[in-house]
Amino acid sequence: MTSPASSPAGRPGPHSPEPAPPPPPAGRTALVTGGASGIGRACALALAAAGAAVRVVDRSAEGAKEVAELTGGSAHVADLSDPDEVAGLPTDNDIVVNCAGLQHIAPVQDFPPERFSLIQRVMVEAPFLIIRGSLPHMYERGWGRIVNISSVHGLRASPFKAAYVTAKHALEGLSKVVALEAAAHGVTSNCVNPGYVRTPLVEAQLDEQAEVHGIPRDEVAPRILLQRTAVKRLIEPEEVAEAAVWLCGPASAHLTGVSLPLDGGWTAG
Repeated sequence: MTSPASSPAGRPGPHSPEPAPPPPPAGRTALVTGGASGIGRACALALAAAGAAVRVVDRSAEGAKEVAELTGGSAHVADLSDPDEVAGLPTDNDIVVNCAGLQHIAPVQDFPPERFSLIQRVMVEAPFLIIRGSLPHMYERGWGRIVNISSVHGLRASPFKAAYVTAKHALEGLSKVVALEAAAHGVTSNCVNPGYVRTPLVEAQLDEQAEVHGIPRDEVAPRILLQRTAVKRLIEPEEVAEAAVWLCGPASAHLTGVSLPLDGGWTAG
C-alpha cells in the first residue's frame, strides 16, 4: 500500500511540497558581450552549463552563431561602438556580462584619438547602455546580476595603454555606482579583474612584444607580461568564467560593488 503523500511511481502526491527550483543562474536569461571568443565565449558556455539561457552578443555573426548553437542560446550581432546597434539588443536580461574589449598600444603623444574614442565607446559607453536598458527588468523581477569583466588594469596602470587603462578604470566606477543604486532591488554589480588571460587579444600581444623586445615569443609571457605577477602563467578563460558564474549564484548575494582580482598576485605587491 502506498502512502497518501506519494504516488506509486514515486512522483509527488497531492499533498507533497513542490520541489525547490534550482538556484540561479539556472532558469535565468544572461546576455554576454564579446561572446564569440576568449573570456566571453567561456562565460557563455559556463553560464549555459549552469542552466542559464544565454544571449551571445558579438560583431562576428559566424562566431556568435557558433557559440549560440553550443549553448542552445541565441546569437545577437552588434557593433558595440554604434549606440544604435547597442539599443537594438534585448533588455529583458536577468544577468549581464560585459566582456567585449579591444586594445591599442602606443605612447600617449602618438596615441590615435579616434582609437582612444573607439575603445571608450566599446568598453565604457556600451556597458553603460546595456546596464541602463536591463535594470528596469531586473528591478521588476527583484533580482539581477551584473558582471563586468574588468582587468588588473582597472586597478593598476601600465605604460602605453592609455585608452585601455582609462576604460577599465571607468568601468570600475560605473560598476560601483550601479551596485549602490541597485542593491535595494536585489541586483548586484561586480567586476572581475583578471591579469593576462590566454585570449586572442593577448596572443596578439605576445607576437607584438616579441618583435618589440627582440626575444622569442615563448619568453614574452614570463619576462614581459608576467613580470609583476607571482604566478608565472597565463590565466585560462575558463577560470575567469567560473568566477563570473559564481557571482551570479546564491553564495554571492551579499557581494556587490567589489573588484575581484584574478591576477596571480599582481596587486598584492
